[in-house]
Amino acid sequence: MTGTREGTVHDLVGVGVGPFNLSVAALADELDDLSVAFLDENPEFSWHPGLLIEGTTLQVPFLADLVTLVEPSSRWSFLSYLKAHERLFPFFFAEKFHISRREYSDYCAWVAHSLPSCVFGRRVTAVRWDEGREAFRVESEDVRTATREVTFGRNVVLGVGTAPTVPEPLRGVLGKEVFHSASYLDHVDSLREAEDITVIGSGQSGAEVFLDLLRTQQHTGGRLRWLTRSRAFAPMEYSKLGLEHFTPDYTEYFRSLPQRTRDRVVPEQWQLYKASSADTLAEIHDVLYERSLGGRRPDVTMMPNVAVTEARHSEHGVELSCHHVEQDRDFDVRTDRVVLATGYAPSRPSCLEPLAELVDLDELGRYRIDGDHRVALDDGVTGGLYAQNAEMHTHGVGAPDLTLGAHRAATILNAVAGRDRAPFTLPTRSAFTTFGVTP
Repeated sequence: MTGTREGTVHDLVGVGVGPFNLSVAALADELDDLSVAFLDENPEFSWHPGLLIEGTTLQVPFLADLVTLVEPSSRWSFLSYLKAHERLFPFFFAEKFHISRREYSDYCAWVAHSLPSCVFGRRVTAVRWDEGREAFRVESEDVRTATREVTFGRNVVLGVGTAPTVPEPLRGVLGKEVFHSASYLDHVDSLREAEDITVIGSGQSGAEVFLDLLRTQQHTGGRLRWLTRSRAFAPMEYSKLGLEHFTPDYTEYFRSLPQRTRDRVVPEQWQLYKASSADTLAEIHDVLYERSLGGRRPDVTMMPNVAVTEARHSEHGVELSCHHVEQDRDFDVRTDRVVLATGYAPSRPSCLEPLAELVDLDELGRYRIDGDHRVALDDGVTGGLYAQNAEMHTHGVGAPDLTLGAHRAATILNAVAGRDRAPFTLPTRSAFTTFGVTP
């Protein structure tokens, strides 16, 4: 299934094996007439290992696993994972709708290493269009031996994930003292040495990191600071009707909007995908409340409306030049460590460079992606290049959310198989809300 022979041409080749491409692989596993192969450079499945903090949970229910919302009877469902690990009864009595990040990661690893189509330790170096074969030529190398192989696919699906975002003023000071939250657990020892720690960013990762540091502070002491550009440490929208923005119905509506409108709407919806869970914010408040008993005052600063405009190293640590947006006032912060919980953004993998002239980008340099998640290519390319978690600008806030992972995977597989023999039946209505006026 890995396409190591020159004569083999798969129906679909996946670049990267994160949860989204793993969902494609899991759903495809039960399709006997579809040949697939997935390549990933990591030695084993890995999902945000630097953020698997004890006690953190997914923001979506366990039913938003790799397959259930499309194929509940699949052998690769989360419930099947529990059965295989003799955890069904403990899970039943735990009465948890939201599972821990660690358990979700372990579930995905179980699926990934059970599927023969998923190959780890192979770095994709180039993707080219082979006119003679009418297929993509996916070139890869073994990360240990540098042995090169070629895998051919009539279609390719990108699942390389997103890259940590570092604000421009902080890019020049990255290192032991300043790092992205994606590697938070890798820096725990360094953080314990610090007397003053600053967390920047108020999304879910920022809240989880701040809470973990707050709990540690009780034993290690020191000063803790939380800064964000946002107007408040606001909770994520989690009402039942609000969550309908993560349905196929909303995606279809969003796609009907002009691109200029889409680009305006997404930033306005920041509480759907950039805020923190109300539970995490409540835990932070509870810890601070308990810590304040007896007239004590926790050595903690939490300040919204703050933009970091400059950062530099000095003999005293890291110095941050800050600007309070609403007050229009500048001030400085001296700190020992800075944790950047500043989010992630899609990145175009270097392996696509050979296809650069064949990819049709919009005026902002983004992929043009259709309803099947297929990237617009030159008319001479008959194969399909599909992208996952790179289409918020065309599909809305649900693009990076695990809720729509299985639905998107099924949509891609249906497109690869062809409309006349689409293997998955998808819902015609998924929300009670009517998002727009039908022409």
